[in-house]
Amino acid sequence: MADSTTSRVSYTLDSTLDSVNKIEQTAEQYAQRAGFDEDTIPYIAMAVREAAVNAVLHGNAYDLNKHITASFETTSNDLVIRITDQGPGLDPTTLPDPLAPENILRGSGRGIFLIRSFMDEVNFRKLHPGTELTLIKHRTPAKSGT
Repeated sequence: MADSTTSRVSYTLDSTLDSVNKIEQTAEQYAQRAGFDEDTIPYIAMAVREAAVNAVLHGNAYDLNKHITASFETTSNDLVIRITDQGPGLDPTTLPDPLAPENILRGSGRGIFLIRSFMDEVNFRKLHPGTELTLIKHRTPAKSGT
C-alpha cells in the first residue's frame, strides 16, 4: 500500500547555473513540505546546491550537450535527493581532505565535505558515464506534547 506521505518529482536540466538555482529552490520547497524546521532547511538547500554545482562544473564541465537530473522524494522517514551528471565519474576516495593543513586555504574542494556535514547519508554511484549522488536527510517525527 502506498504511503500518502510519499511524493516524488524528477527533472532533467541543462548544465547551467540556472539549473543549479532551480534544483536548490526545489530542494528548499521539498524540505519545507517534509516538515524540516527553518534552521535545517538552509543546510539541506546548501548541500543540494553543492551537489548540483559539482554535477554541472566538475561532472559535465558546463557541456551543453550533457544534462543533469535531479529527483526529490519524501517518504515517511526521509527526504531523498539524487543528482546525476553525465561526466567522467567520480571516485570519492580520491578527494583531498579539505581540513588537511595543505588544503585549508584552498578556495575550492569543500563541497563534498559540506554535503556530508549537512546530510545524514551521502552515497556515490558510478554510472557509465556519470555519477549519481544520493543525499538523504532523516525526518524526525514530531514530538508529542508532554
